Amino acid sequence: MEHLARTGIAGLDNVLRGGLPRRRMYLIQGEPGVGKTTLALQYLLEGVRQGERCLYVTLAETRDEITEVAGAHKWDLEGLDIFELSAIERLGLNDNTLFDPADVDLQEVTDALLKEVARVNPNRVVFDSLAEVRLLAQDPLRYRRQILALKSFFVGKEATVLLIDDSNPTSDEQVRSLVHGVIGLQRLAPEYGGERRRLHVAKLRGVPFRGGHHDYVIREGGLMVFPRLVAAEHRGGKLQRVLSSGIAGLDSLVGGGIDYGTASLIVGPAGSGKSTISLHYALASARNGGRSVMYCFEESVETLVTRARHLGMGIDKAMASGRLLLEQVDPAEVSPGEFACRVRASIDGGTDAVVIDSLNGYLSAMPQESFLTLHIHELLTYASLKGVATFLVMAQHGLMGAGMAAPVDISYIADTVVLLRYFEAAGSIRKAISVVKKRTGRHEDAIRELGFGDGGALVGNQLKNFQGVLTGVPSFMGENADLLRRKGG
Repeated sequence: MEHLARTGIAGLDNVLRGGLPRRRMYLIQGEPGVGKTTLALQYLLEGVRQGERCLYVTLAETRDEITEVAGAHKWDLEGLDIFELSAIERLGLNDNTLFDPADVDLQEVTDALLKEVARVNPNRVVFDSLAEVRLLAQDPLRYRRQILALKSFFVGKEATVLLIDDSNPTSDEQVRSLVHGVIGLQRLAPEYGGERRRLHVAKLRGVPFRGGHHDYVIREGGLMVFPRLVAAEHRGGKLQRVLSSGIAGLDSLVGGGIDYGTASLIVGPAGSGKSTISLHYALASARNGGRSVMYCFEESVETLVTRARHLGMGIDKAMASGRLLLEQVDPAEVSPGEFACRVRASIDGGTDAVVIDSLNGYLSAMPQESFLTLHIHELLTYASLKGVATFLVMAQHGLMGAGMAAPVDISYIADTVVLLRYFEAAGSIRKAISVVKKRTGRHEDAIRELGFGDGGALVGNQLKNFQGVLTGVPSFMGENADLLRRKGG
């Protein structure tokens, strides 16, 4: 038998560095509805799959309720022993007037439990829940002694035990000090969107577990835990390669191309062409035999595909080959932890170009804005270590003028920053593109005109008589002959 008891939840085992050390007692804390019973059943069913004897002792749930939970996840409870002890019903059965009913009932419950454990001789036990024991004990000292007695008994039986408690993860220090480990489950209710759940390991003696909060969801099949990404734990052997967009003017602007293993920020007002520019790089990666994925937060995949088809960018061929994946992301329903796990799984699966469109939508998924840069930093560092080219799209508030601003400044994280702007010339609204930063090499300091036509983006010559781009109200004072020619005029 392995030294560690796997929980049956891959993400949680990752957080625990493999599982729970055996022959110890652990506390699972959380308010009602966070998934404690589901976690406990997954833990026991994993034991059943490994040929172990497993026992579920319930004082709070009925057998029918446990079966109902299992049915919702399409689980078969065959091979799992369930011992139902309704402490509430026992309170009404005691007519002895010489003793405190709680004394008699707690003793009855304890005796029945010990007999059942002796009969089953389990390797894994779930005790649900401590709230009933706390009520029966009535006295904190007696409650602590009862937990100590249970701990000694189960350790002698060499069983690995989970104690379920409905109290808040920060309360009940009586039990927290006695058990070998504590896992707290929380449910958060944002002002808009679906509820968020997260867990943290408050204590696990002798194990260098992954600290912090880890997002999780409850879906058919049980809990899915998304371990917090720690980029420093990963190493990669990236090759020095350059990703060309296939657009001569754009490649010239960025000094020949974008280096794999770097992050590029494409920023500008709405409608200036940010998504199309990033899509060019994703398609270029696919044409070169690589794999790319584009996560769409605001714009629908259907709209993006339709626009790319109208521009003749060859998106259908790339998608049909499986080298370009477009994935819709709902920021109201997907937590940052789950999204980071999606990106990581894609990178581990061989993706070498990732587009996040846009950071505005990713920001909406964050409960607090201040944590966005930390999430992005870990994600970009991981992608860099794996030699992946990452493209971040960010829309600035407003269309033009000094009032334009980004919702959050992450330009210092990016290795390359591409800036898009509107300008007017000869009574027409036009677009300009420039590169203001590139850490990995030289780039042009020119401002070029950006247009869109057959084949996608078009980058014109340098606009030498163009000024004011950094103010947000650029103006062009040259000749019309210097501008890109448009169809029909």
